[in-house]
Amino acid sequence: MIHQNFDFSRSFRNPQLVQGVVAEIKKTISRPWTLMEICGGQTHAIMQYGLDQILPAEVELVHGPGCPVCVTPLDQIDRAHAIAQLPNVIFCSFGDMLRVPGSTTDLFMLRAQGAQVRIVYSPLDAVKIAQENPDKDVVFFAIGFETTVPVNAASVLQAKALGLKNYSILVSQVTVPPAMHAILGSPANRVQAFLAAGHVCAVMGFWQYHTIASQYKVPIVITGFEPLDLLQGILKTIQQLEGGKFIVENAYSRIVSEQGNITAQQMISQVFEPCDRNWRGIGLIPMSGLGLKSEFAQYNAENRFQVDHIQTQEPEICIAGEILQGLSKPHQCLAFGTLCTPDHPLGAPMVSSEGACAAYYRFGGLNAEELGK
Repeated sequence: MIHQNFDFSRSFRNPQLVQGVVAEIKKTISRPWTLMEICGGQTHAIMQYGLDQILPAEVELVHGPGCPVCVTPLDQIDRAHAIAQLPNVIFCSFGDMLRVPGSTTDLFMLRAQGAQVRIVYSPLDAVKIAQENPDKDVVFFAIGFETTVPVNAASVLQAKALGLKNYSILVSQVTVPPAMHAILGSPANRVQAFLAAGHVCAVMGFWQYHTIASQYKVPIVITGFEPLDLLQGILKTIQQLEGGKFIVENAYSRIVSEQGNITAQQMISQVFEPCDRNWRGIGLIPMSGLGLKSEFAQYNAENRFQVDHIQTQEPEICIAGEILQGLSKPHQCLAFGTLCTPDHPLGAPMVSSEGACAAYYRFGGLNAEELGK
């Protein structure tokens, strides 16, 4: 029996265990390697605990397009703003999206100007709001990777079961494997191995990653979010790279299985289908998104409010696209910490709780001592 005061997470931050894994990495590595974590939560953990500082210099960590807020394209954000300003609309979103800048404004400013913008913690909350406000059109901003798609699908199925005619979702959902293909297939690619996101794989499994590892000759290791999780994942990738192996390994087996959550996958496939999707700062990645199937077209806010024509140019000074592809680090942006701050962001990576720029601004790699640098 586990004692009721036992803090399970602290065992994954144990300084002695951390130092042991770091020592093993130092003993194993013989040349420089570039690894990409493809999850914003992992990026924040790396910066929060100063993992990049306690690793040997031969390990370079670059930060991929793993922040759902960050990869939501600017034109989709402008479409959200156009819908939110309509007089009969209640626009529902996760809190992270309120400060993400569009071309001229953000949802926070629109709410201050009188728009009915509400923060919710689940799309099912938005369905409830639609029930309670039958005279209003309620729209939920459905962003995110595979992790959030099942509950978005559940909201559509629940709205249909309730016979709601006033609920819809503005879809900006993306999937990880096509982004990995795009990064590895780029002539500018520097990534030699991936740390895959444990929570995405908990839903989708990791069977899709075997083809990627084989095709591009890159190790892929599924990891969690605690320091020891990440360091063990890094150790496994280094062991593969040094040994000339290129396979998928599961270093997060307490949560992730090969096949993932079959029930969640079935719900996703019932409501959504693959589609092309633009990624902010990156551009179009074929078949990287999930869109509503034709039988659920009435819940498609983009069509309902006829905002699909809105197209927007990214600001040239923001290098979010380079950062999301692992080509640059946040501090290499000329606007970082001056023209672009969390209070006045130029791009989503500075304002999102999972954004790489926000992690660099907030932590600056100052916490390595906690884990025994």
